[in-house]
Order: sequence, then structure tokens, then C-alpha cells
Amino acid sequence: MEQTVAKQSKPLLMMKALLAAYLATGLMLLLLALLLYKMGLGENQVNLGILIIYIVSCFLGGFYLGKKVGNQRYLWGMALGIGYAVLLTAVTFLTEHQISADFKEMAVTYFLCFLGGALGGMLS
Repeated sequence: MEQTVAKQSKPLLMMKALLAAYLATGLMLLLLALLLYKMGLGENQVNLGILIIYIVSCFLGGFYLGKKVGNQRYLWGMALGIGYAVLLTAVTFLTEHQISADFKEMAVTYFLCFLGGALGGMLS
């Protein structure tokens, strides 16, 4: 009986982990905006900061999900990273009505999210 409940709750755990990852993203983006305002960061520094935020957010989400799931943690972390990147792409498309990034930039973003989530899952 407990296995059935655990299998049914994994999608819910995934959504909670994605929500936690996006909350972490929001907080870190606010911090980056404050640093941009106070220190006058350049475009390259801001872009690097955004990539680091993606990695850390996916790591935190993967870590949380790995702790909750218990088995095959790295696979769940990978799934979280891909889900994070897909949701990020979907929101960008819905707000801008186009995909503004080139393929190389999107591939890097997907890979970093994938890697951050997998690392978080492994270390949980």
C-alpha cells in the first residue's frame, strides 16, 4: 500500500521541487539585481550570474527531490533539471512569443540545468 502512495506522490514531489527551484531562482535574481544596481555589473558578469543561478537552483531542487524520493536520486535530479529548463523555455516563449536565444545558448542552458539537477540528486 505504501509503495502505491509513494509512486503516486512522485509527480507531486517533482512539482514541489520545481517550485522550490524557481523560488530560489527568484531570490537569487533579486540579489543579482541588487548587485547590478549597487556595483554596476557589466553584461558579461550578469550573464554569468544568471547561468550560475540556473545551476544553483537546479542543484537545490535536485537535492530536495533526491532527499524526498530516496532511490534513483540522480535520475530524478536529471529530470528536475530538464523540467526546469523546459519550463524556463516555455515561459520565455509565452512572454516573448518567440525563442530569442540561439541554439548554442539554449543547449548550454539545458546542459547546465541537467548537470545541476543531477549533481543535486547525487549529493542528496
